[in-house]
Amino acid sequence: MALRINDIAPDFTADTTEGEISFHDWIGDGYAVMFSHPKDFTPVCTTELGMMAGMVPEFAKRNAKIIGISVDPVEDHMRWKADITTYTGNNVSYPMIGDTELKVAKLYDMLPAAAGDTSLGRTPADNATVRTVFVIGPDKKVKLSLTYPMTTGRNFDEILRALDSIQLTAKHQVATPANWNHGEDVIITAAVSNEDAKARFGDYEAKLPYLRTTKMPT
Repeated sequence: MALRINDIAPDFTADTTEGEISFHDWIGDGYAVMFSHPKDFTPVCTTELGMMAGMVPEFAKRNAKIIGISVDPVEDHMRWKADITTYTGNNVSYPMIGDTELKVAKLYDMLPAAAGDTSLGRTPADNATVRTVFVIGPDKKVKLSLTYPMTTGRNFDEILRALDSIQLTAKHQVATPANWNHGEDVIITAAVSNEDAKARFGDYEAKLPYLRTTKMPT
């Protein structure tokens, strides 16, 4: 069964470049961004891991940890980290999961049960669907998932933007419109009456009977 928004993110224990972790314990009381890769030493993934390494402070500001996962062994990850630094200039300080038995990839429905139980002999094309980003909340529920093809590098600014929205809308009864960025106007949800909206947000504008906007709460 595919993971859906608000499903509990499956817990697991795994070896990583930072030692063994228990996933839910590792997340703690913050957010986690887990992004997956079909194979070590692949060009697009090399750029992505380096980009995320440079963005660790931005995610930390949002109380969000980063963790990568590839089906190859941790030993390969350690060698790959050197290439990532050479190409991007960024050191990978976040853990990278070694999923050699494909357990996590299957647990998160990125590979089918019939994929077998070893990464040995598998090509990037065999693992093409191990390309999903998961944002997981402090309640250990999936807040967002995005799957990219192997040939399309991920836009991690979009992950930050979505995380800003997820955190804002979890705290206030608002939603964010298309292309919203932090600081811009937001939408008041239907659960808030006009009277409550006035009391809670002050001025607001009714663009349509069902679409009311206001300044972003702080």
